[in-house]
Amino acid sequence: MSGRNNHRPGVAVFMRSVLFLAVLAAVTVPYGIVLTLLRPLVGPFTRYKVVQGWSRTAMWLIRHMLGIDYRVLGRENIPSQPSVILCKHQSAWETIALQRIFPPQIYVMKRELLRIPFFGWGLGSLPMISIDRSARKGALQQIGEQGRERLKSGFWVVVFPEGTRVAPGLTRRYKSGGAYLAAVAGALVVPVAQDAGELWPRNAFLKYPGTITVSIGPAIDARGLTPDQVNARAAAWIEAEMRRISPHRYKDDGTAAGTSA
Repeated sequence: MSGRNNHRPGVAVFMRSVLFLAVLAAVTVPYGIVLTLLRPLVGPFTRYKVVQGWSRTAMWLIRHMLGIDYRVLGRENIPSQPSVILCKHQSAWETIALQRIFPPQIYVMKRELLRIPFFGWGLGSLPMISIDRSARKGALQQIGEQGRERLKSGFWVVVFPEGTRVAPGLTRRYKSGGAYLAAVAGALVVPVAQDAGELWPRNAFLKYPGTITVSIGPAIDARGLTPDQVNARAAAWIEAEMRRISPHRYKDDGTAAGTSA
């Protein structure tokens, strides 16, 4: 079943959400401190193993406190080599869950996240690609240069091509950063559709129990393709798959896919 949200806010949902936030914050603080201390002492893959401990704990809390589980379709489509993941972005859930689904990964993210106490410190301990979104040309070059380096070192690179969290049923223009990286690096692109926003709404405090669907599409070989071609193929698959796993969100939509703003 999809993570379709048919729930109404209630006392149980409110209390679960409060408890989850409090416990996750308490867990995040020591991890942020440990990662900061380890940064000059051990390599990035060792630090990533520490982060995996945090994500494993967070997913346990999500399942047992919030009652949110997930299923993965298309695991057989995950390549054996480091690749670029282009993922639908609806909530904070997928930033945690992708760590449990795919091999070691780093994110292309906005620089402001590094300023968050403890959580941002943890992010800063990994070789993330933190960009200034106002400097578009410089950001694209940074994604290409640093992204190729990360792929060569063995990390996968996760990009949310719409650039921000988008409510279920909506689509924003797919930006070119991830597609550009894949094209210049000659890397595989793994498109991912998911419906976490049904249970964990964008910018919402309340989280609802249910099962999230994560669907992984066939890898796209970016060799010989332009960034626009890579983007178009990834967007077509992701948006078509969103209509398959969340058909109730597209009842009045006659298109099969799209990248409209």
